[in-house]
Amino acid sequence: MRFSYFCSMTMLRLPAEWEPQDAIQIAFPSRQSDWIDYWEDVVPCYINIIKVISSYQPLLIVCDDETELRYYLSGIDLTNIHIVKLPINDTWARDHGAITVKQGNEFLIYDFMFNGWGLKFAADKDNLITKGLWDKGIYNSKGLLVPDLVLEGGSIESDGKGTLLTTINCLLSPNRNPHFNRQQIEDKLIKLFDLKKVLWLESGHLLGDDTDAHIDTVARFCDENTIAYVQCTDRSEIHYADLKKMEEELQQFKNVVGQPYILIPLPMADAIYAPDDNRRLPATYANFLILNEVVLLPTYEVAQDEMAITQLQKAFPNKKVIGIDCKALLLQHGSLHCISMQYPKGSLNLKK
Repeated sequence: MRFSYFCSMTMLRLPAEWEPQDAIQIAFPSRQSDWIDYWEDVVPCYINIIKVISSYQPLLIVCDDETELRYYLSGIDLTNIHIVKLPINDTWARDHGAITVKQGNEFLIYDFMFNGWGLKFAADKDNLITKGLWDKGIYNSKGLLVPDLVLEGGSIESDGKGTLLTTINCLLSPNRNPHFNRQQIEDKLIKLFDLKKVLWLESGHLLGDDTDAHIDTVARFCDENTIAYVQCTDRSEIHYADLKKMEEELQQFKNVVGQPYILIPLPMADAIYAPDDNRRLPATYANFLILNEVVLLPTYEVAQDEMAITQLQKAFPNKKVIGIDCKALLLQHGSLHCISMQYPKGSLNLKK
């Protein structure tokens, strides 16, 4: 059953990523997408990510060619892998994927409008994936809601306690919701997620990022008191001034009990450039993915990889932080968190 979000809703809560999960969702690259130009690089990257995630917990893979996907998965244990065939434009599940909200002990699925990051890329098929999964009975949910808002999962971070972290550059970009101002968007977010407050970052953007500064490229909640963020200490680096301002903003933010956040700096990765046109690519360690047992940190074959693992481990003393090579994902300007979406425990119906 589909609802408007204006229906009566109480006790809403947007779970934090570190809460128990049913599964992770990804979309396997299509030969009809821009990935075809980098096929030999990206397929091994995805297969490795699939191996790692599915070795810890269930993995839902959306694809447009199941036969080809199963060929690539030959020899891999499929026990935790669930494949759904649906038309796709691209692979950024964080942004076209469903956002799961709890209402009491039940779940609601939010199917926000996805317009290709402000009409930059085709998104007609990706915008229908959540509805397609709903029609196939994948969700254990009391309803599928379609808010009147363009919103991507990568643009918001939840502490699970009623605080949302986001960026002005993304949510106020003119091609997403031009008919709403900042206060109207904040009011909608507060109503949709029953929020206590919204923390807006005015600074923080990486060259090569097509998303207009998604929060998951620069700063992330690790628990309700801790934020890991990209820190730049090199004054000659083009990102220095902007990331310094972001750091100062984060230092002013308060957690749910009114205390400053524990801030854990992640290193700025060495510059990586596209092989075809020499554009700077958005290599960021903030794009990590939290699983039930471990945290996966994207690595890029640069000097800062080990330091990033060490730093992030401070934020997750009870989970092992594991580096996973994601350099190929940069070729289309994203990384690990961008290609994945988590689902809270009890929110899915996954049957073999």
